[in-house]
Amino acid sequence: MTPAVFTADFDSARQWVAGRSWAYPDGGPVNPDDDKLDHLVADRAYSRGGVFRATRRPDGLWDTGLLTTEESEEGFTLRTGDRLETRVRLPTGTGAWPAVWTWRDGDQEIDVFEYHPDHPDLLELSNHVRGGHRYHRDPAVRPGGWIDLAVEFGRTCVTWSLNGAPVFSDGRGVGRDWHAYLIVNLSVCAGRYHPPPEPDADALSFEVASLVVHRAEDL
Repeated sequence: MTPAVFTADFDSARQWVAGRSWAYPDGGPVNPDDDKLDHLVADRAYSRGGVFRATRRPDGLWDTGLLTTEESEEGFTLRTGDRLETRVRLPTGTGAWPAVWTWRDGDQEIDVFEYHPDHPDLLELSNHVRGGHRYHRDPAVRPGGWIDLAVEFGRTCVTWSLNGAPVFSDGRGVGRDWHAYLIVNLSVCAGRYHPPPEPDADALSFEVASLVVHRAEDL
């Protein structure tokens, strides 16, 4: 096993910045053009212990938890050749939109996963850097279920694995000099592409039990 260069501590103020991301217009707190009801909050209770939460606001938006390594004290970036491994519990509530992804300078996005409970057995796996995408259906994917995901950010191919088995190799990769910050968050759908939360729902959540990045010693 290659060395672990990053082991997530979701309560660490050195590793993470809470409630702000330049993946959102002006760094947040809202992003309606991406069909999100999000109102990012800096309150670390919304990501404590790796449990990412969203709660309804009186104005119809949702206070949501987001952590990013961008502008954090450690400033960790993933780079070409890294392998990310994570264990997550998928949300159950309609409108929940969890994701683990990367971002830098308006681009460099690789989606480790996105998920919507209205498509209960489907994971969205995307390479926005060079244009690779897969809707992966699997009986192990279900609302409230635990899954293990791994992504290898190769120069010529990004490869996703689910519960220890490869499920998608995009044949595109990220290039030789790619590097990007890490984002973990729970968004809330506004209804354009996926249904919003039920009218009587006031809270959503998903859990990240672990997230580790390994780096080959010769990179």
